[in-house]
Parts: sequence; structure tokens; C-alpha cells
Amino acid sequence: MNLKILLPHQVFADLKGIKRIVAETFQGSFGIFPRRLDCAAALAPGILLYETESGSVVYLAVDEGILVKAGEEVLVSARNAVGGAELGSLHQTVSQEYMKLDDHEKKVRSVMAKLELGFIRRFEEFRHK
Repeated sequence: MNLKILLPHQVFADLKGIKRIVAETFQGSFGIFPRRLDCAAALAPGILLYETESGSVVYLAVDEGILVKAGEEVLVSARNAVGGAELGSLHQTVSQEYMKLDDHEKKVRSVMAKLELGFIRRFEEFRHK
């Protein structure tokens, strides 16, 4: 199978020769093998693993997204993904990455709240004139 993992800002992985994939959905984990029927699934945040033809198993942490299998092609589209770590250290890596995102999201929300408040104040001033 061919596996392509897409993030909003980049292609995270484009792999060929994948023997199996295990992904997590909100209903539980499921496996994909080359002869499985085509399908689509909403992914829950969790671990996605794939096994290459050489027998090595790779673990990735993915945020929620969608998985589509059509023939030999498997496409995963997710908000974020983290890889390159062993399963034991993946939890720590994910925690660090998502803590960075949480801090960034808090800053963005604070800026947006200030912009909205300024807009509302100016609109009220304009309305009273």
C-alpha cells in the first residue's frame, strides 16, 4: 500500500510499500491491510502505526482527522502529527508539542478577544453618534 499523511501546512509523509496500518477512531482501533475493502474513517487523537515491507514498525501520534483507503492508496489528513520517536518516548514528545500549541492558541484567543472588544466598542460609539 501507499500511505500519504497530510497536515494543513505540509505533506508529513509519503510512503510506499506499507504492509499494514493500525489507526484509532472514536469507536476503537482498526487495521488496514492491502486487500481490505475501501473505507473512510474519522480519526481520534491517538497513535497510528504502520509496518513496512521490511518488517519495521513505525509509531506516529496524530491529532484528529480523517483516513480514506481507496485501492492501494491510504490518505490520512490530520491537524497535527508527531513522529520520529520510540513508542515509550512518544507520549512525552506529544505532551511537549501540544503544550506549545496550547500556549500559542491561548495567545491567539487573547489577541482575537481584544480585537473583537475593540470592534464592539467602536461600533457602539459609531451607533450612538
